[in-house]
Amino acid sequence: MIIEISTRIGRGDQLSLIGSRPMIELLNNEEMAEADRLAIASGVAGIELMEHAGRAVADAVALRQPLGTKIAVVTGPGNNGGDGFVAARLLAERGYRLRVLSIADKTRLRGDAGEAVRRFTGSVEPASPESLAGAGAVVDAIFGAGLARPVEGLAREMIEAMNASAAPVIAVDLPSGINGSTGARLGVAVNAAETVTFFRRKPGHLLLPGRLCSGKVRVADIGIPDAVFARIRPTAFANAPELWKTVFPVPRLEAHKYARGHAVVVSGAMPRTGAARLAARAALRAGAGLVTIASPRDALAVHGAGNVAVMVRPVDGADELAAMLIDKRLNAVVLGPGGGVGGGMRELVATALAGERAVVLDADALTSYEAEPAALWAMIAGRPSREGRAATVLTPHQGEFARVFKLDEAVRQTASKLEAARAAAARSHAVVVLKGPDTVIAAPDGRAAINENAPAWLATAGSGDVLSGMIAGLLAQGMPTFEGACAAVWLHGEAASAFGPGLISEDLPEVLPQVYGRLFSELS
Repeated sequence: MIIEISTRIGRGDQLSLIGSRPMIELLNNEEMAEADRLAIASGVAGIELMEHAGRAVADAVALRQPLGTKIAVVTGPGNNGGDGFVAARLLAERGYRLRVLSIADKTRLRGDAGEAVRRFTGSVEPASPESLAGAGAVVDAIFGAGLARPVEGLAREMIEAMNASAAPVIAVDLPSGINGSTGARLGVAVNAAETVTFFRRKPGHLLLPGRLCSGKVRVADIGIPDAVFARIRPTAFANAPELWKTVFPVPRLEAHKYARGHAVVVSGAMPRTGAARLAARAALRAGAGLVTIASPRDALAVHGAGNVAVMVRPVDGADELAAMLIDKRLNAVVLGPGGGVGGGMRELVATALAGERAVVLDADALTSYEAEPAALWAMIAGRPSREGRAATVLTPHQGEFARVFKLDEAVRQTASKLEAARAAAARSHAVVVLKGPDTVIAAPDGRAAINENAPAWLATAGSGDVLSGMIAGLLAQGMPTFEGACAAVWLHGEAASAFGPGLISEDLPEVLPQVYGRLFSELS
């Protein structure tokens, strides 16, 4: 079984599945090694796994290159090299012209990789950049997902030569030079046209820059039993409806607007009202039954003229917000977009966090705690929870994240975006949505999802305000916090992709009905 996952930067990745369901689980390097170990312990021979892996690579080459093409297979010193030798043998048997190039003495390969070398009866040459000349395609079998050191020497030269070649590169497991757990480029990395990975994708296939280097990703079933998940229990996922569809609030015929929640967006003063209007419109389009903008009196006229279905209520300062929020039907609040930075915003945040409602903190609400983030974490930790887990969502971009979370230098140097978001969620006791082209959604309990459907044109002013409103709109309808945040991020990307180039943030809520129509038809 192979899943093809086309990595199209600027368009949502789609899962074309041959099998029963999308494979959304992501395995880091240690988890994948454990999956291999458990498979072998269950009776699956290691060489059998390697044979299946090599066959999947050969199949990927055969799908894109006609018989007779000259294929260069560049092998490394470990099991990744063994996969390459299997692929080379099978391609030669099918009628391809093979040139196997090794960056290390093939006699160094041991165990299953050594057996793969013994089964290959063709010639093996020492690798050199010049040896790629004339190749119609290149198989990159130098390093796998577990690479943890900078690429140097001949391996670096060969990677640079592959990138300079006009021939397409098919990478085995991960493009050489990319760490499977973090997606980091270790000095230099192969820019692959396709990557064939095994059993499940790795975080490095989705996190940048690994995603940029991977091209189309094929996930091959190499014989590892799905039962190993019971032992591994992965907690990282690709963000897709499979992750949250069972708790997504599909409207019911017998329901009414009050059953779909009431979201509140707290607006800033007169010059900064646009962000609140964007968030409020998004919350309404996301399905909240009612949405109210809590507006300073100097901005009431602007909000009143600019909104029809969204209600407006005069609210100046924390005391008036507290009076408004006495109404427990107001079950989700957004603070931060265009709200202003400083003591006044901190008072508003403290007021919102005092109740059981879901709270989404973005932009100025986060920056206002730059000097004392521990005070914010303490309030979140002490607030009542409506579902036994965090009912607070923080939505920083990278700059806000760095300013507020101030992770230790050791963490910043070694952690991937995935692990940084997890550390922030654990520290803040909130679901953290660390935004970007590879947005990570992390929960305090360690669960995390990596989003992959955001197009390039989603990077536009106000799109983050729309996302905050969408999250609040879903939480107002009762979605669990982590799943609601994941769903909103995915819908945000889908809406941008559906609209296409030229998108501005106002367009996003207006495309949601189209996206919802497709989603509801799949969920029904």
